[in-house]
Amino acid sequence: SPLRYCYSAFRKFLYISKMVAAADSLVWELVKNNNSFMRKKSGRTSRSGSVRFSVESGNLTSLSTYKYSGLANSKTIDISSTDDNRAALTLKTKKAGTSGKSGKAAIALNKSFRRTAKTISGQTADKYYRSDLKSAALAKYSAVYRGNRAAKGVKKAQPVKRGRA
Repeated sequence: SPLRYCYSAFRKFLYISKMVAAADSLVWELVKNNNSFMRKKSGRTSRSGSVRFSVESGNLTSLSTYKYSGLANSKTIDISSTDDNRAALTLKTKKAGTSGKSGKAAIALNKSFRRTAKTISGQTADKYYRSDLKSAALAKYSAVYRGNRAAKGVKKAQPVKRGRA
C-alpha cells in the first residue's frame, strides 16, 4: 500500500540522516548575533555600552566572541566544578563534529594546584590543541579552585568589592 511505502521511505531517511560537519567560521556567522546561550547586559553608563556574554559549555571567559565560543570552534576547552567540589577539564574530540554528546573527553583535575596547572598547560599548549586558550584556562581553573575551597570550608569566601570604599 502507499502508506507502507511512505513509512519505509521515511524509516530509511531516519537511518541515513546524520550531522554534517561545517566550517567553524560559517557556524560562528550563523550563531553570533542570536543563540539561546547569549546574555546581553547593558552598561551602567551610556559611555560603557552593552556587553554580550555567553553561557555555553566550552566558553572559558563567558564572552560572546569567536575565539572563546564553544559552539563555533571544533576544538574547545572547558573547566568546570563537579558535584564533589573538584574540577574537571573537558575537551572536544574528533567525534564531536558528527556526534553530539559523546564527542567530549573529561579529565579529572584532583591533584595539587601546581600539578593541575601543569596538566592544563600540557593539554592546551604542549599538545598543540589550543595554545591561545592557555592563559584563559589557567585563569578559569584558578577561579574554580577558589570557589571549591570556599565550598569545602577550607577558606572563607571573599566579599565582592564594590565602588571606592
